[in-house]
Amino acid sequence: MKKIDIRTVNVIQYLQPLREGGSLPAIVKADDGFLYVLKFRGAGQGKMALIAEYIGGEIARAIGLNVPELVFMNLDESFSKTQPDEEIQDLLKFSIGLNLGLHFLSSAMAFDPLVTPVDALTASKVVMLDSLISNIDRTDKNTNLLHWNNELWVIDNGASFYFHHQWENWRSHLTRTFPLIKDHVLLKKAEKLTEAADDIKQFLTLDKINDIISNIPEDWLQSESGIMSPADMRIAYIEYLTTKLSNMDVLVKEAADAR
Repeated sequence: MKKIDIRTVNVIQYLQPLREGGSLPAIVKADDGFLYVLKFRGAGQGKMALIAEYIGGEIARAIGLNVPELVFMNLDESFSKTQPDEEIQDLLKFSIGLNLGLHFLSSAMAFDPLVTPVDALTASKVVMLDSLISNIDRTDKNTNLLHWNNELWVIDNGASFYFHHQWENWRSHLTRTFPLIKDHVLLKKAEKLTEAADDIKQFLTLDKINDIISNIPEDWLQSESGIMSPADMRIAYIEYLTTKLSNMDVLVKEAADAR
């Protein structure tokens, strides 16, 4: 199995904020010459949103969906000192260190469920992905999908794994299903849920899960509450995903009934 190789780059230029995002991500340029959408550790949901974004994105890639390259991005203190906007200035100041970037897809269009074409298997994979990772934020109001080069691209998985905002109760989420799948933007087009689930179980192996989780930066797993150690958090993410995979038939039935 090919190991995941997440590159680390340095931010060299802050270009513009993306104000349609509640966490105020930004387009930045890195020292590799590419543009990225930078997700900040200092935003509202903090490092947990970066972890969810990273895990969700790499799982999506593992099961054959299109995902912009994810990179770890170093941000130094100089950017907050030169930013005139106080809100952005504070965000940059609280985000010094390692953040997460998604390769910027120039000229990509937001997915429109009424216009943008998507095949049934791809739609089904996205639905089952979001059921697996408990992603509450892929609806008609906020699709978090792009259409680029005549293909569907999955972005913005930061609202997934919401159990990790309250570690003291995380085990109670292991056997829960995901009723909010009824609001999924692609549910009507998801006519191959069983086939999609079979693909996910085939490609999302335990080795792949371990590989994804092992790449989470240690710094992101440091908790001020001290309820869970970084090592225990990694074990929890792995157990959560493997348990959900073992219950995939239940998740398929839930999504099918919701259709």
